[in-house]
Amino acid sequence: MRTSTARRMGTALAAAAALTSMAACSGSDGAGGSGKGKADAVAKASPVAALKQVQQKTGGARSAKVEGTTEMGSAVSMKQSGAIGWADGLSGALTITYTGGTMGEALKKAGGDGSVEARYFKDEYYANLGAGMAASTGGKNWIRYSYKDLAELGGASGDVMKDQIQNSTPDQGVKALLASGDVKKVGQEDVRGVAATHYSGTIDVAELTAKNSDLDAQQLAAFKEQLRMAGVTTQTVDIWVDENDLLVKKTERGEMKTGTFNSTLFYSDYGTEVPSDRPEASDTVDFKELLKQGGTPGGAS
Repeated sequence: MRTSTARRMGTALAAAAALTSMAACSGSDGAGGSGKGKADAVAKASPVAALKQVQQKTGGARSAKVEGTTEMGSAVSMKQSGAIGWADGLSGALTITYTGGTMGEALKKAGGDGSVEARYFKDEYYANLGAGMAASTGGKNWIRYSYKDLAELGGASGDVMKDQIQNSTPDQGVKALLASGDVKKVGQEDVRGVAATHYSGTIDVAELTAKNSDLDAQQLAAFKEQLRMAGVTTQTVDIWVDENDLLVKKTERGEMKTGTFNSTLFYSDYGTEVPSDRPEASDTVDFKELLKQGGTPGGAS
């Protein structure tokens, strides 16, 4: 009984952490599209002006395919691929595969195979940890996580978790560079056969001020708090942009409370169709219900 309860708890909590780790310490502010013409000439002369245009174009594209890898100290080493949309909060479907780290080990100990299928929606997301987990979830393959429940259960950390998932979009890397006040154009490079312009900048959280940032006071305060909660002191962000002002690659490197953070993501097929079907209710168990069962003596079967 206790073993089953512990496995349920481990399953639910590990999956929650799994699906938020892809967001790391990023944020975004989803801007709309913009026109060409005169703006192009300004963009060529100023990295900041160019990045504003990239943020608008990428934010306005609404969806893309994504593929990449993430490492967070000894806690996480993983790769992910799928399609995401950001027209109204984060949506889409990703396959997340753990290649190392304590989080992947926790999932395997709980009965998983190290792989998570994730589906994201405006107010909730779902995790399928494989057939081996069904014994720990009453025979159901999917765990449902309400962002509202996560925020209530986790307090301040739950709010950060909720914000990270809902704001995990391509244009957040551009926002990070604008916040740095130290963005540089590196030059032209090839990214998987695509000609791209490379921009780079380093964020020092202690030195983030409205004076050296291109963000307004409210945006800057929210971004700084998000980094602080994640334990980030400095972060280096690099992005590569194609001729249509769309991101094709983004890397982030920094130090967190849990160790060194490294992320590399590739974006393609902007405007792609994003999966929108929720798992069947009969094959889904609610995260909050699992916690209730785990916290009640004899509640697990």
